[in-house]
Amino acid sequence: MKSALIVRHVPYEGCAGYRAPVEAAGYAIDRIDVTDPAFATADLTAPDLLIVMGGPMGVYDVAENPWIPGEIASLSRRLAADRPTLGICLGAQMMAAALGADVYKGSGGCEIGFAPIELADEHSPLRHVAGVPVLHWHGDTFDLPGGTELLATTERYRQGFRRGANLLALQFHAEMGEDARFEAWLDYLDCPNHRGELTKAYRTLGPAAVRAGQAMIAEWLSGLKA
Repeated sequence: MKSALIVRHVPYEGCAGYRAPVEAAGYAIDRIDVTDPAFATADLTAPDLLIVMGGPMGVYDVAENPWIPGEIASLSRRLAADRPTLGICLGAQMMAAALGADVYKGSGGCEIGFAPIELADEHSPLRHVAGVPVLHWHGDTFDLPGGTELLATTERYRQGFRRGANLLALQFHAEMGEDARFEAWLDYLDCPNHRGELTKAYRTLGPAAVRAGQAMIAEWLSGLKA
């Protein structure tokens, strides 16, 4: 079988709904946490597919997360080799940094909750999530790396880019909508009322977001180039 490696920055942000299309495409999934001592020497170029997940830290939070420079360097080598790579939220920001773009706190504040994205390319795999409210949970953004194509935006931030067939970076979370680990995300909220609104939205809008996200990832995986 083909190999897929998930890089987890925190235990509660795994591939969630994306697991199904990845496994259906013939990948055996493994994972590694950045806190694992083995991560420092892990060869991120080796897996057939690399999935870099999200986390509450920023690319610039190096003092608190000393593994960040090493991860960006490893990602840079993988992306230079055009190895199939998917980045989600922080993972997308890591990919942008590895491609030489700036990543920074967004001037529009935190974007948290379910909302649709606006497509910049109606023919990309993101067409599956067109008009579907998906989960946003970020306050950082990035400049568009050179040689990449912007795929989607919201009023506040860029929401995705790709380079060729093999590199896909998504700022939003269409993998989340049916994962019980969402409760851990809610623990970061200061406003109890907002927590209730998000829980309700997660239950009502989450399943459709996941189905759309699965179709998006399945189409992207089907177009990968060896």
